[in-house]
Amino acid sequence: MPADLNEKVNRYEDMLKRALQKAKYAPIPNSHMHAVAEDYYTMAEAYYKDGVYFLENGDPVNALASFSYGHAWLDAGAKLGVFAVDDKTLFTI
Repeated sequence: MPADLNEKVNRYEDMLKRALQKAKYAPIPNSHMHAVAEDYYTMAEAYYKDGVYFLENGDPVNALASFSYGHAWLDAGAKLGVFAVDDKTLFTI
């Protein structure tokens, strides 16, 4: 059975929204790694906003791509250690 695009878009939007709420900067302020955390978070947030824009404009395929890319930034940051996270359902920790 093929994937349901609308279900997947909604699931990935929710996953990214929850991940944005849970990702907390781990490095000490004003350090190089804190700047990395800020960059990763900013990218994830921008992809979330892009996804919402695409959804509002009837483009679920690009919305799904945006939500997926946004989550990948946060997940990579968690793996790198720039985000303090504890949710194994949202992050590969």
